[in-house]
Amino acid sequence: MKSNKTLYRILILAGFILINAGILYGVSQVIAFLNTGADRSKMLHLDETKDRHYVPEVTWRSIKNPGRPMEEANLASIEEDYLDAWYVKNRAFYTGEDAGIFDHYTERARGKVLDLLALNNETNTYIESTTLTHHLSVEFYSADGTLVVLTDRNVTGVERVFKNEQFLVERAFNNDYKIILLLEDGFWRVRHFEKVASHPTEIKNETVPLDLTMLEGMNYYPQGSPWDTFGPTFSKDTLATDFQIINDLKLNSIRVFVGFEDFGKARVPKEKLEKLTSLLDEAEKAKLKVVVTLFDFYGDYRIQDWTITNAHLHSIVTHVKDHPALLGWDIKNEPNLDFESRGEREVLSWLSQTIGYLKTIDNTHPVTIGWSSPEAALHLKEHVDIVSYHYYKDLEDLAAAHKSLTDATNKPVVLQEFGLAAYHGLWNPLGPDEKDQAAYFKEFYVTQKRDSLHYLSWTLYDFREIPTEVAGRLPWRKNKQAFFGIVNTLGVKDDAYLIIKNR
Repeated sequence: MKSNKTLYRILILAGFILINAGILYGVSQVIAFLNTGADRSKMLHLDETKDRHYVPEVTWRSIKNPGRPMEEANLASIEEDYLDAWYVKNRAFYTGEDAGIFDHYTERARGKVLDLLALNNETNTYIESTTLTHHLSVEFYSADGTLVVLTDRNVTGVERVFKNEQFLVERAFNNDYKIILLLEDGFWRVRHFEKVASHPTEIKNETVPLDLTMLEGMNYYPQGSPWDTFGPTFSKDTLATDFQIINDLKLNSIRVFVGFEDFGKARVPKEKLEKLTSLLDEAEKAKLKVVVTLFDFYGDYRIQDWTITNAHLHSIVTHVKDHPALLGWDIKNEPNLDFESRGEREVLSWLSQTIGYLKTIDNTHPVTIGWSSPEAALHLKEHVDIVSYHYYKDLEDLAAAHKSLTDATNKPVVLQEFGLAAYHGLWNPLGPDEKDQAAYFKEFYVTQKRDSLHYLSWTLYDFREIPTEVAGRLPWRKNKQAFFGIVNTLGVKDDAYLIIKNR
């Protein structure tokens, strides 16, 4: 009986201690909350506006102010809040909802935005738009640091107008604006927003004069990391060995792939850029030129995504555009395969814009698009410098398919992918073997020499594992994709290797 009383006392005392500990913890959390600012992303809905989904190119032309000097921290805050105001306005006109407008516009300015939004909703009109570049100048900055007047010149962008769920028009714009921002509750909000000028929006897609040396090469992935060249197993030694094999085949070029997500989307990590540079360095040592295919595994194309893809492009192109091993840029691999799911208009519009933007950064190297078929390769033929296509049909029709393209354009035409999978396993017992693959290349070189075809074959290696996102989960598709190489998984050179080397 005495022991039970002791136990009860211990339990009561422990409970008292736990309750007081909980009270003290709660008080400490309240104090901590009161001594920190509110969560800016939640307060201004920036979890929706920036992850970051909107990163237009911004240039400050002038921040000189005769009165109060502009502080660096305030300048960054002004830029961020001003761009957020653009983003929420564009989003409102697209969705028909006013989310974020009250956070980013003063009472005086939001009335105009809400009136336009109401009119659009009444007429069942919505506008899909984005800005791409801004060129800002500080015209006035008040002595108390609560008001700033900006001019934003040559604001370029694009918009699509829809009415009653029907597409009406897509148009580019290039406008000048005058903006007044007020500092309220620690945030810069738009008080006045006025378009003061419009400029012509002609996009010049000038082609690069090109006398293409006979292109003889292959598409390349390391055998141990297919579709992941720049991943954790990246090795300069592996590249050096592989590139020497390609050089021994008397080939002069390779095509490599840069993944959009793998390279960080809008924020490309320095580590990835260094790996790309290392690959180009090793290619130069092996006397190989490199076609860099961008935006691999990208498939959005929405106007709202264009600032992200432009930022991604800018980081990569500016970093390696002067490298001597760089042959040219391939904007996207087989984008026509996305026509059905994403819409042909959306895909072609994104491609056209991206080519135009790339040429503002690098107007020296040729640009192409890796279309999946000869029929698709005439899309945007006036925009590219090289017309590229892929061909996996019977070789007896290759000459005619190639001629149809050379007759339709005066630009170089490149057979960018072709090959035969030497796979005749469980899922394809009557499929081609290594002898058939060798015969395929032997037949190809008859056509290639006669018609002087520029080409990049698929590919150097067989692979043990094919990523699901490449060929899906069906074993007969994945297994076929694993056996296009001319060096097998044991390092043995197939018969096709000798055909290529002794061509």
